[in-house]
Amino acid sequence: MEYILFFETWIILAILFACLEIFVPGGILLNLGIASLIVAIGVQQQILDTWVLTLTTWFIIATCLLVVVYFITERFFAGETTIENVYEELDIYGKTVNVLEQIGPGTEAGRVEFQGTTWTALGDGTVINAGSQASIVCKENISLVVEPTK
Repeated sequence: MEYILFFETWIILAILFACLEIFVPGGILLNLGIASLIVAIGVQQQILDTWVLTLTTWFIIATCLLVVVYFITERFFAGETTIENVYEELDIYGKTVNVLEQIGPGTEAGRVEFQGTTWTALGDGTVINAGSQASIVCKENISLVVEPTK
């Protein structure tokens, strides 16, 4: 454990982390390199004289740097965020579909074309003929519930 108290060990670690940042971008390894450089200065000035104190100091400095740099980058380099509707049933309500197979009478299922594919469709009890238009009321499991377009 004595090698932890060598100035050269921490300089080599700092250079190694800085070089590895080229291959693994993200800033984390660069922060670890900066922490290693600060610890190297502390070892050289004989402020850090035990291996426990040295490693503890390195962990604390690295953690503080990661937290500080995270908040700085989030504030000044925030990415674009968009919040979209996660309930597709709200998006499909009222859309017009083409009826491919007759729907009804009663609970007899048919087929409709929606978003470039065919879906099983249930009606409101009335007959909806093939070739006509219908509007989506809701989605029931993997079937669309439609009503005739007026």
